[in-house]
Amino acid sequence: MYNLSVVLEDSARTDPDRTALVAGGTRLSYAEVDAAANQVANLLVTYGVGPGDRVALSCPNLPQFPIVYFGILKVGAVVVPLNVLNKSREVAYYLDDSSAVALFCFEGTEELPIGRYGLEGARAAAAPPRVVMMTADPSAASPDPEVPTLAEVLEGMEETFSTVQRRETDTAVVLYTSGTTGQPKGAELSHSNQLMNALTCHRLFGSRPGEDTHLVALPLFHTFGATVDMNAGFSMGATLVLLPRFDAEQALALLLEHRATVFAGVPTMWWGLLHAVEDDAAAGALAETLRLGVSGGAPLPVEILTAARERLGISIMEGYGLSETSPVACFSRADRPRPGSIGFPVWGVEVGIIDPGDPDWAPIEEADVVGEIVVRGHNVMTGYLDRPGATAAVIRDGWFRTGDLGRRDAEGFYFVVDRSKDMIVRGGYNVYPREVEEVLITHPDVSLAAVVGVPHEALGEEVKAFVILEQGAALTAEGLRDWAKEQMASYKYPREVVLLDSLPMTATGKILKRELS
Repeated sequence: MYNLSVVLEDSARTDPDRTALVAGGTRLSYAEVDAAANQVANLLVTYGVGPGDRVALSCPNLPQFPIVYFGILKVGAVVVPLNVLNKSREVAYYLDDSSAVALFCFEGTEELPIGRYGLEGARAAAAPPRVVMMTADPSAASPDPEVPTLAEVLEGMEETFSTVQRRETDTAVVLYTSGTTGQPKGAELSHSNQLMNALTCHRLFGSRPGEDTHLVALPLFHTFGATVDMNAGFSMGATLVLLPRFDAEQALALLLEHRATVFAGVPTMWWGLLHAVEDDAAAGALAETLRLGVSGGAPLPVEILTAARERLGISIMEGYGLSETSPVACFSRADRPRPGSIGFPVWGVEVGIIDPGDPDWAPIEEADVVGEIVVRGHNVMTGYLDRPGATAAVIRDGWFRTGDLGRRDAEGFYFVVDRSKDMIVRGGYNVYPREVEEVLITHPDVSLAAVVGVPHEALGEEVKAFVILEQGAALTAEGLRDWAKEQMASYKYPREVVLLDSLPMTATGKILKRELS
């Protein structure tokens, strides 16, 4: 028995004075982060939260995120990270679906009122959870007089706590993912899933205990950042420099200021960073300290891989995985770069290619034959929360069907041929067309909608909607776009809206999305 919180606790025990977190002018040691997480755990006990209860967390890359995250784990409860871009209706859905008993929510800003959306979502939930507001200034008052701040409720809480031990297969985190059909589903990841994935990262990246410094630009509420940066970094006593919102110029400045050795990002972040390195002096200074580059979340263009090697002297390691695989399943190797490839299965994980149309999931043994990628190993989720049917549809004999098409060459290198059939990857975020379509159709003037991804130079893909209006409706494309912006997270709503009289369809009434662009 153990608890995922060991990744923090062990470093706090062995190297208590080492800097764990840097955020602006704030620096916290491992001992300080662990003590604050213990205070959160003691608070949760007073709330009656215990093993198996689910607690939601909506916070950007700030010290409060790991502090609350590990505090939740310490009591044996389950963390439900929420995207900070979610609007009220989305927050309410996640709270209801997960049966969250509490929500820790950052206040946000005027441009991104995370706290307002969180509180509205909590109040709209079927069983409203207890809400605690996190403020940028710990001494600041709560933006809502009925909701206490984190600083207020932690005052006087003990800084020691006896962590609740859990079975390795018990759920530690629920990550929401839509797949390609229906409403978002919660992937249950166990303590073992998460810990083994973090430790596997060390084998991949050659992590150096107490020596690495990560620039954390990936959002910690997403599985990529949580595993590769937070869990893997904490377990090796790394220093995490937190960047709440990616900006290429700011990222470059922080990389140089803190002499960061590790940077993980989605391809658009690497694209922005390489454009920010304008002269040889900056490139040389960065190359002196940055020993490891990691990319994931979407296929990495060969041009970016080549530019990083030529300008920074590093071979970006490209990974592949999903929320359901904790996430790391495959990774390229720095000593055997293969542009365009996701490399090999990571330690302890099997990857295969199957015929997606075969009910027996027949494996494809021949090289370079395209099929569906399947994964089996310590990284595969235990299932979708309260959805046994959905779980059975994608897991059999330990194998998980990813829904992605890929191939394996004669040397064993894997390649992703296409992402999940309908999924859009916008700036590293997964956007599921059906979810967007279902929201658009709730507008009284919308009769039918089809959403697709279209190429975008900086973001990889942009969201585009083709809409048929109700007869006599006066709604404009701009009006629908502005309405959608208020209903969905900013990465989801369609920036392009096209009004049509009809949509291309098959004889059976299925929309031919391949004819839309």
